[in-house]
Amino acid sequence: MSDRFDAFVIFAEMRTGSNYLEATLNDLPDLDCKGEVYNPTFLGHHNTFEMHGIDMDRRERAPLDLLDAIIENAGDSLPGFRFFHDHDPRVLDRILPDPRIAKIILTRNPVESYVSRRIASETGQWRLTDMKHQKSAKIEFRMWEFEKMLEDLQGFQLTLQRGLQTTGQTAFYIRYEDINDIEVVNGLARFLGSAHELEATNSKLKKQNPSDLSQKVENYDQMVRSLARLDRFDLSRTPNFEPARQAGVPGFVALPETGLLFMPIRGAAVEPIKVWMAGLEGIGADALLTGLKQKDVRQWMRRHPRHRSFTVLRHPLERAYHVFNSCILPADRPAFANIRRVLKNRYNLPIPKDGVIAGYYADQHKEGFVAFLNFLKGNLAGQTSLKVEPVWASQTAILQGMAGFLLPDVILREDDLISELPRLAHAQGREAAEFDMPLPDEPFPLAEIHDAEIEALISDIYRKDFLNFGFAPWEP
Repeated sequence: MSDRFDAFVIFAEMRTGSNYLEATLNDLPDLDCKGEVYNPTFLGHHNTFEMHGIDMDRRERAPLDLLDAIIENAGDSLPGFRFFHDHDPRVLDRILPDPRIAKIILTRNPVESYVSRRIASETGQWRLTDMKHQKSAKIEFRMWEFEKMLEDLQGFQLTLQRGLQTTGQTAFYIRYEDINDIEVVNGLARFLGSAHELEATNSKLKKQNPSDLSQKVENYDQMVRSLARLDRFDLSRTPNFEPARQAGVPGFVALPETGLLFMPIRGAAVEPIKVWMAGLEGIGADALLTGLKQKDVRQWMRRHPRHRSFTVLRHPLERAYHVFNSCILPADRPAFANIRRVLKNRYNLPIPKDGVIAGYYADQHKEGFVAFLNFLKGNLAGQTSLKVEPVWASQTAILQGMAGFLLPDVILREDDLISELPRLAHAQGREAAEFDMPLPDEPFPLAEIHDAEIEALISDIYRKDFLNFGFAPWEP
């Protein structure tokens, strides 16, 4: 075992080559990488749910017990594991500041990673050991989905960067393209304190989709145009990306000619407001200015000296109910598929497995929603293995993040949008700007399941929102 380190961690993401890097490092007799030991749905590798006598339930209750067990049972090898942005944040708080845990940061061009992940989802093939078994598919590039992935990646990389800087540590950075470079891999082995060298990288795993992106993406030209508009600098240098995730600047929405800047809070009214904004200038929603950097927003503000920025608050109960109905209950939301599976399997969320609600009654719906609220209570308190998603983070926290870059001029209540948005547009010289708030898409009206238990839970979960914004108990 290394005298310098007790263990090592590979910070990576899906489809960055982490399986290949792990397999190569495990060819060294004094290194032992054990997989994604804090993956929310398994322990180490697929269909494995126990390690060193610790099962999934115990890992949930006391995640650091597993880390201690891995180190204590390492023998003569230096143990390690892979850690992704959606793994247990309680573990990150422990390992990131610890200089006895070696850090390896594996990166890949996010576009290539996104396309590879989508193809793997389509084909069901996540590992390839022989090209005769290769499955291929062409995928459709979805800008909103890529932006969500990129935002998560940026936030995680910036967290790692700051954690290393503030504790005076350094990490070994390795790119996807370097995994097959034996000199780089042997340099990594020396960094970890291995007494051995490899003559070749692991030959069992094969690159699954070696063709270029134009052959793997159906709407390749559209993807190129969308990415050019984002202007993200060098997409492979994620630690230096801007903006900081806390401000949420890429989600800001600006009008090209009118001085209105919308700073959305996820889980509140977003799409109806974007449609309304586009209507002010008679343009399509795709012509709105989005995917901005801080520099872009500053330039836009200089071009519109009388601009107004605004955001919209939703009552915490209505927001949580919207998230439950639109993100958790359906089974066809790719961005929440893993979260839904974990909530159902690990937190016993009583919702239909396939998302079909035929024969689903109001009392069942209430039971599922109450279970979701109880999960939120623990999640926002840092007591669960899932990270706090922006769509259900407190509106107080989201506004504090925005304040790191820009505070909105106007904070509107969703209940007041019909009167307040036209007034805001009129101040910017736009008339005939009526706003129509569509009815919520809910299996059952909130009034049908609302009771004192739900009210008490939501008041406890979002105590800061109720205090800071003066929300009253919900009324139909």
